[in-house]
Amino acid sequence: QVQLVESGGGLVQAGGSLRLSCAASGRTFSASAMAWFRQAPGKEREFVAAATINWATYYSDSVKGRFTISRDNAKNTVYLQMNSLKPEDTAVYYCAANEFRVSRLAGQYDYWGQGTQVTVSS
Repeated sequence: QVQLVESGGGLVQAGGSLRLSCAASGRTFSASAMAWFRQAPGKEREFVAAATINWATYYSDSVKGRFTISRDNAKNTVYLQMNSLKPEDTAVYYCAANEFRVSRLAGQYDYWGQGTQVTVSS
């Protein structure tokens, strides 16, 4: 079994920064892709960013230029540095992993964390 544990969420003012972390543990696991999704109240879960095992990165248009995803393959950990945060970034952020491929579709990911709340006040 694989577990993903997120940390680093919280409350921040607009324009501020937060850094999320997600650590994978459990059986020997090498995720081809690790990603971040988010879900705001009343909305569908949406893709935020993904990073492949060879460090290719992908971003949604809404966060490009403000968020940076990175991963430490040795630690099976992925990070999301969020800068210039806006109230519309408020959501529960989920870490996800796929052993075989990167995707912008939530349904393609096999493993999920429990989520961490990010709240941006105006």
